[in-house]
Amino acid sequence: MLCCLLPLFAPGTPRLAAAQDEGQSTKPARVERRLWEGAAPGALGERAEDIPRLLIELPTPEKRTGAAIVVLPGGGYGGLAMGHEGHEIAAWLTDHGIAAFICDYRHRGKGYGHPAPLLDAQRAVRTVRAEAERFSVDPARIGIIGFSAGGHLASTVATHFDAGDPAASDPIDQVSSRPDFAILCYPVISFDEAWTHRGSQQNLLGESPDPDLVRKLSNEKSVTAENPPTFLWHTTEDQVVPVENAIRFYQALERHDVPCELLIFERGRHGLGLARGIRSVSSWPDRCLDWMTLHGWLPETP
Repeated sequence: MLCCLLPLFAPGTPRLAAAQDEGQSTKPARVERRLWEGAAPGALGERAEDIPRLLIELPTPEKRTGAAIVVLPGGGYGGLAMGHEGHEIAAWLTDHGIAAFICDYRHRGKGYGHPAPLLDAQRAVRTVRAEAERFSVDPARIGIIGFSAGGHLASTVATHFDAGDPAASDPIDQVSSRPDFAILCYPVISFDEAWTHRGSQQNLLGESPDPDLVRKLSNEKSVTAENPPTFLWHTTEDQVVPVENAIRFYQALERHDVPCELLIFERGRHGLGLARGIRSVSSWPDRCLDWMTLHGWLPETP
């Protein structure tokens, strides 16, 4: 695979996709960069664990659609499942012409709780939008996908966003953190006692969190009509994160007339990723691509 490791894009750096075109690459381009040029907000030091990163994989020129998705792996806010919920997802996306941006966000395993994961994920969306031309993507077709606790983070980004600060000195901070669409896979959504994943909640908020913060980040309670269109899938057999999480978020979206689609499969354990080889559940990636095409984020295929 073509692999370039760059800590930052320096001013004046040619567009990555343009460089890929000039090299006539037949493989996706891979680049790594820091989310912030200096220290990230709330950084505890200068260790590798203190530096959130964006792992960028761009589709080959002949497959490029202009769509982009920020990928948030799960891991209970205590680690990151970078394999089947990160790199495998990026490979699937680029194979379908979608630029993939894996967010290596901070979490309790690195010494961080809220709001660090949210700040990192919001920064990832802003970065893709602010530098859309460099990545050859459409700034109005930037989605987010999350798995398990990464699904909670994705739902938080989709629910708690802002338009950016036009007066900010950093151009990235001037643009919106709102994704244009969200894809939530067996997500943690609710922090209600009956439905939450206890480990994710404790890793994110600590042992004795502020009740107001618990309610705020129980994202089915914070949905508005401004939430982006959302695709969700879950299984009733999931014994780690109850399917009610996806159902409750879907119902909240419906109440606010937000376009949404929910797939519930009978069989399937938690943490399946692309679910390759799993009967029935393995259809979710194609159903998701159909949904994206329906809304115009992907082009119709012959």
